Amino acid sequence: MAVTFFEGRRLAGLAAAGFVLAAAGCQAGDTLGGISLPGTGGSAAQQAPDNRITAEELVAYCPQVTVRQDEAVYDSYPRNVSDDPSQLIFRASVGETTRACRYGAGTMGMTVAVAGRVIPGPKGQAGPVRLPIRISVVRDGEVLYSQTRDFEVMLNDTAGATQFVFSDENISVPSPTTQNYAVYVGYDVPARR
Repeated sequence: MAVTFFEGRRLAGLAAAGFVLAAAGCQAGDTLGGISLPGTGGSAAQQAPDNRITAEELVAYCPQVTVRQDEAVYDSYPRNVSDDPSQLIFRASVGETTRACRYGAGTMGMTVAVAGRVIPGPKGQAGPVRLPIRISVVRDGEVLYSQTRDFEVMLNDTAGATQFVFSDENISVPSPTTQNYAVYVGYDVPARR
């Protein structure tokens, strides 16, 4: 039996409508359209955890991250050498930062991430280098949190820059009552340690 032109268009339209409805069901977060799976006693959507961001989380205060100008670059030299470009082992710099905040019972937890790069100098060589990255949280001049972590970056060659991402997920400070917190990141250079 031959299908006429108009019947073919009608079938194609129905198929397209079915696809759109199926896609809309997937977009709504109900991956199986409410169909119960054998042996589960409910739909897959009812069993999955709800990880949606609430309206309160979208408008909650989360302090900005600032890179301290005098701590944005870290130069590594051999022992007893400084400020001699011909002796530079590597230079590390901070490029971008971001943060996320979580509120609990009287506390604010934060994750602060730092992206940067390491450029080998004339005395540089492939292998691991350690970057002393410091993150501080300050409230009206009072230091609530300050940690320096030696973060290892592997330099695979000495021809170009190596990018890295560091994050500190363990920041916990008292919940702010006003927007008076500041977060600072940078390198804790040996002269300041």
